[in-house]
Amino acid sequence: MELSSPLTALKGVGEKRQKVYAKLGITNIGELLEHYPRGYLDLTGSLSIKDASDEHPCAVRATVTQKSPTRPIRKGLTVSKVRATDMERDLLITFFNAKYTVEALEIGEEYIFYGDFTRRMTGGEMNSPVVIQPEESGFLPQYPLTEGLSSKMVSAQMKTALENCGSLIKETLSTDILEKYDLCSKAEAIRNIHFPSDEKALEKAKKRLIFEEFLAFTLGMSLVKGKNRTAEGNAFENLSTEEFEKSLGFELTGAQKRVIAECKKDMCSAVPMSRLIQGDVGSGKTAVAASCMYFAAKNGFQSAMMAPTEVLAAQHKVTLEKMFAPFGIKVGVLTGSMKASEKNAVKAAIKSGEITVVTGTHALIQEDVEFKNLGLIITDEQHRFGVRQRSALGKKGKAPHTIVMSATPIPRTLAFVLYGDLDVSVLDEMPKNRIPVKTYLVTPELSQRAFNFVRNFAKEGKQSYIICPLVERNEDSLPLEAAADLAEQIAGQELVDCNVGLLHGRMKPAEKERVMEAFAENRLQVLVSTTVVEVGVDVPNAVCMIIENADRFGLSQLHQLRGRVGRGKEQSYCILISGTKNPETKHRLEVIAKTTDGFKVAEEDLKLRGPGDFFGCRQSGLPMLKMADMMTDIKLLELAKKAAAEILENDPRLEKAENAALSKNIQKLLEEAAV
Repeated sequence: MELSSPLTALKGVGEKRQKVYAKLGITNIGELLEHYPRGYLDLTGSLSIKDASDEHPCAVRATVTQKSPTRPIRKGLTVSKVRATDMERDLLITFFNAKYTVEALEIGEEYIFYGDFTRRMTGGEMNSPVVIQPEESGFLPQYPLTEGLSSKMVSAQMKTALENCGSLIKETLSTDILEKYDLCSKAEAIRNIHFPSDEKALEKAKKRLIFEEFLAFTLGMSLVKGKNRTAEGNAFENLSTEEFEKSLGFELTGAQKRVIAECKKDMCSAVPMSRLIQGDVGSGKTAVAASCMYFAAKNGFQSAMMAPTEVLAAQHKVTLEKMFAPFGIKVGVLTGSMKASEKNAVKAAIKSGEITVVTGTHALIQEDVEFKNLGLIITDEQHRFGVRQRSALGKKGKAPHTIVMSATPIPRTLAFVLYGDLDVSVLDEMPKNRIPVKTYLVTPELSQRAFNFVRNFAKEGKQSYIICPLVERNEDSLPLEAAADLAEQIAGQELVDCNVGLLHGRMKPAEKERVMEAFAENRLQVLVSTTVVEVGVDVPNAVCMIIENADRFGLSQLHQLRGRVGRGKEQSYCILISGTKNPETKHRLEVIAKTTDGFKVAEEDLKLRGPGDFFGCRQSGLPMLKMADMMTDIKLLELAKKAAAEILENDPRLEKAENAALSKNIQKLLEEAAV
């Protein structure tokens, strides 16, 4: 039996179960061994009913005394009651849809029941606990699963795999690295991550595997960056952009000037620029991007700006046209919903060079889009695009310079993981005329007062947004406000004197544009919308935003939405309406109410949601980390970065024998992510 052997080589795995494992991306024994537990049931101290805790899940040891017959409650749901005792107190256990589990329990036999415990006068109660044989001890692994698998099955097959192939696990790190960073061997780590003998062994295994993940990722990103740096690009001439920056009608901040200088320096090198510009809402990324596009145009090159939505692509086109009009730079837009004749005309103008700057969606990366001389690519809201899309646009020119813009502030550690192949510029200064938005958290009972607020602004000629999480109601969303319903309701009742518009993602692009245009021109005083306004709508006259059911949004998304107001010279307001009773959710919303600093919001969001949900990283085309956690493992990340620098200093291409296994793992990692 080898690590490359199919799972059917293991006892208990037939063709059918192998197909189930394949859904988890596991096709051989080596991949099974690297399918790590998502957590553990701690059986190191199983308790009597008297000593059981109702504050957190625990293991209760008791003997079964009685079983009631399984009975149906409603279609698809059955219930079974089991009584157990520790000879001092009684335990009532309720099982749902667990007929076979209950049948397997023997009266008079002792078991360990693991789950949430509720204390009662005569003992306690548990609902649907995990049933464990009393001889089990230590830490019981719980695995990521799919339908047709249980942790018990995976655990049994993992034991067999380790017995047969544990000795075949190869070391991937050099002896020097293992000794310097006090790491256990790969074989020991794999054994103890699945079946740790004690807590110390588990911590050692975690440290080794997390360190190796960070090391492989850091080295991989360094190699990608090195590969990009060797490409032969277009070295621009260092021409002045002062005339363009003076024409903007406002003074650039020190941060904007610094970032423009960093980009221009990069673009004057034959090594293609790969730079991330991140900054908070309203920090002035568009002006920086425009200055760089002007710089490219002066050097005779075209620029392309890819946005995640047609609404934003259209907004960029309008904004850039105004900026470039005095300099005769033609701006075009290309989106999927345009008529064929319009698309063909724009494509012809791009190919001929008549259009110097083009904005668009993923339509820009289609095969029939050809540029005359593409020198600069800007992707807006990069986390919404896959790495492959960024790469596809890059192939439209001869190693063009690349700028990635993110309006969502990213914690430093996560920025490294998401954008390890890019240099980073931060716009950490807000324009002088920006007044912080005042944010209030209120309950639904105060909704009418919030609407009065909006009505008073309308009388003064100012505008407001009302944001809803849904487009229209259905049976599953009765407690939530729906945009279509709310727009109809307030237009006829609360805001009957106002012109109310509706905007949502299911509308046709032409409809969306008509509504946005009407709002931008103040023909609509109130815009009821879903999160389609999260990016792109720039209406300085909008001074108030009400967000219904604010608890349905992530912190970073709420911060982005709030950024749609406060873009003019007036004091602006954001009112978060939520009836949540959940303490954690309330805490999240209080964070938004207390700070307008996007980086603080992002740090809190990352703590609460984790990096996997923060940007939908699984869709971003980047390697996923199986063990590492961005918030809790920062020290190991720093150690891994230090180790990576040492390795590359002695072996820049990882060609030495001691780094062969590590190099192989890195190549696999990058191939899987198509980086």
